[in-house]
Amino acid sequence: MSALARLLVEAGCVVSGSDAAASAELDDLRTVGVTVYVGHDAAHVDGAAVVTWSPAVATDNVELTAASERGALMVARADLFEELGRRYRVVGLAGTHGKTTATSMMVHVLAAAGLDAARLVGARVLGVGASGHDGPDGLVLEADESYGTFARLTPHALGLLNVEADHLDHYGSLAALEAEFTALVERTTGPVVAWVDDEGARRVVAAAKRPCDAVALDVPARWRVADVNVTRDGSTFSVRGPYTDVNIELAVAGRHAVADAAVVAVLALVDGVDPAAVVAGLGAFRGAPRRFERRGEWRGVAVYEDYAHLPGEIAATLDALHAVGYDRVTAVFQPHRVTRTLALADAFAPSFDAARHVVVTDVYRAGEANPAGVTGEVVANPLRARRGGDVTYAPSSTDVVAALVELHDDSDVIVLLGAGDVAGVVADLPDGLT
Repeated sequence: MSALARLLVEAGCVVSGSDAAASAELDDLRTVGVTVYVGHDAAHVDGAAVVTWSPAVATDNVELTAASERGALMVARADLFEELGRRYRVVGLAGTHGKTTATSMMVHVLAAAGLDAARLVGARVLGVGASGHDGPDGLVLEADESYGTFARLTPHALGLLNVEADHLDHYGSLAALEAEFTALVERTTGPVVAWVDDEGARRVVAAAKRPCDAVALDVPARWRVADVNVTRDGSTFSVRGPYTDVNIELAVAGRHAVADAAVVAVLALVDGVDPAAVVAGLGAFRGAPRRFERRGEWRGVAVYEDYAHLPGEIAATLDALHAVGYDRVTAVFQPHRVTRTLALADAFAPSFDAARHVVVTDVYRAGEANPAGVTGEVVANPLRARRGGDVTYAPSSTDVVAALVELHDDSDVIVLLGAGDVAGVVADLPDGLT
């Protein structure tokens, strides 16, 4: 929502909003002219003409109720995305994970091509600026599937990264989720590029009643990725297509980063971006916050943070750590949302096969109710059944620190996984990070 607030302010709108707690992001929004409140109160929507909200906000929130009663135009996120599709030439990056990374990559590519595109990204774009921006040369955004956000979005161009079971409390089944991605592909008016090494993305484009450009490393595709080399300092690879080849050098590591960059490269190429700008833009990308981010060392052990909170994401992150030479991986996982944790509890277990040790924290609820008192043990128990004794349930930050102290000597890397506040544990580590 902060990215949207920034875009709207730059577009000339008067913007106000509220959040449950103070944060540095709220402070930054104040500096660009957003009126920000901490906490929720009906008075905050006095005079508001249009109100939109995050899916994390309950429908009976006092501000939403008051705004509706006072006659404000209530714009759900799906409605908002529909309107953005009318007003801008939208380039969307879609998938159940990797959207922030790929969208940030595309921002860099378009900037290298001399374009000033508007953007809506889930994190600050390192080397470019804030997550939200208005510009004259179209709009690059994360085509977010959560709770039907992209249900009425009509992009000009679309990159499809992957499709994995998520938000099943909204969609009901993986098949229904994939059907919504297929509908998004079919609504796209221009090029669609998909990473078809991913089984979900492959099923989606196969079901779509329109042509798509496929790119892949391991399966046959119109565009091929080759010559992949991944180190701790970055990745190099080539993309070979029907009418051009490009050699790409990334300053970020991991096959998952290569996949995201390949989709961005091909989407930009088929949408008319000069190959030199594609290479330069991807070369300028320096990662996204909380995405395979090296935080430092703790007593000689490398510490990484990653936003991964789905089984496929977790497996990809752990594989990336092994690919760059870490053998003794200790993974700290904070399950995210009660509904997701219950839906995927058993599916998480095999995703940690590449970790030597797994520490599971309590669930980061993200505002969801938890009447049944679900804890991280619903993830830890299937892990124990699969792996045996090297799984620790550590509900609090204090418990996590104690577990890491015990596991330190048998680790060469610690990775903090989750979309919540799991990385806050670094502040409690004795001796701190270096």
